[in-house]
Amino acid sequence: MHLEIKLVRIYDHEQPVGYRMLVDRMWPRGMSKIKAALDEWDKQIGPTNELRKWFNHEDEKFPEFKAKYIEELDKNEFTSEFIETVKKQLIKNDVLFLYGAKNRKHNQAVVLKEYVQEKLK
Repeated sequence: MHLEIKLVRIYDHEQPVGYRMLVDRMWPRGMSKIKAALDEWDKQIGPTNELRKWFNHEDEKFPEFKAKYIEELDKNEFTSEFIETVKKQLIKNDVLFLYGAKNRKHNQAVVLKEYVQEKLK
């Protein structure tokens, strides 16, 4: 059995089974805590408000956003603890990185998944 990190938009009706980690700094609009059914909310792992506002989900800014966010992750004191949690959960569950962004290709969860997978190698 191969367990993996999956990216899931929190608003999707079809939700895979796994350990549910919200990786947004901001709570998703209109989402109740009950409906979200989170195992944890890791707001400290999300991009800073300054970076998030600057990026504004503009596709052309994504490469620069990705580089800046990776820099933040490298400096974030919470990153190693977050990676350790993901590693422990992957022993028994798929891990779901939940996010609220409409853009499925260009968001912080995409960067975070790539980053964590690289660190777990």
